[in-house]
Amino acid sequence: MSKLQKILFIDRDGTMLREPADEQVDSFDKLEFYPGALKYLPKIAELDYELVMVTNQDGLGTPVHPNENFFPVHNFILKTFENEGVKFDAVYIDRTFPADNAPTRKPGIGMLTQYLDAEKYDLKNSYVIGDRKNDVLLAKNLGTKALWLNNQSNLGGKEFNADNWLDEVKATIAVETTDWKDIYEYLKLGQRVIEHSRVTKETDISIKLNLDGTGDAKVSTGLNFFDHMLDQIARHGSVDLEVIAKGDLHIDEHHTIEDTGIALGEVFAEALGDKKGIERYGFCLPMDDCLAQAAIDFGGR
Repeated sequence: MSKLQKILFIDRDGTMLREPADEQVDSFDKLEFYPGALKYLPKIAELDYELVMVTNQDGLGTPVHPNENFFPVHNFILKTFENEGVKFDAVYIDRTFPADNAPTRKPGIGMLTQYLDAEKYDLKNSYVIGDRKNDVLLAKNLGTKALWLNNQSNLGGKEFNADNWLDEVKATIAVETTDWKDIYEYLKLGQRVIEHSRVTKETDISIKLNLDGTGDAKVSTGLNFFDHMLDQIARHGSVDLEVIAKGDLHIDEHHTIEDTGIALGEVFAEALGDKKGIERYGFCLPMDDCLAQAAIDFGGR
């Protein structure tokens, strides 16, 4: 069976470009590229994704949004990105107004039904990149994840009932940011979240690690000082770490500490993957009233 193709469905205005006050880029005077888009989209184009532009252009082709104003700017945008190595495999433009409730208008998927072919496309590992709420909803409707450039949290919200929309799409949002760098790093590295367990005759240990976390820790080993030290790894390493360890503490603590250390090493090794980009230098920070030094080479040499 051939490998399924992953897709990046990319919005245009507000995502690749700054969106002007009238929400219509129909002249070169209004054209401003979104900061970082021209730097990071070429890097993203080198990854294993098909690139598809999906944009709503209200009333395109009518007197309020004439073709002759839109397409010279649009073609220039496409050529500019193509010159940087970003070539879209397809471009889909919906020309309807919100009041039309057209199935082709984002967050509807009417223009994108060909990508629902599960024998060709891997939507589970595909993404919608956009700035509006309807881009996030498009991701939900397609069965992808959303990479949300959230500059104005209610942009596009007036088009639908937004009372509980965030609750409905929370699980769809993989990244919420204002920076293209964050999107590139996420797509390059993946979500480095690993759950791992180790069971022996003496211990039962479960660990969840998020290398791209914020320092949150939830640790329970039955050994208060050991819990504290594991908490410090999370806090000062800016990783999220959950450790639940049950061991034969009625005998002594060494099985619990030893097996937790082994399991922690295993989960870090799995989360780091091929270890590309790891630097071989670091620093040591003494804490409180004692200093212990250990050198660990994550590089694998």
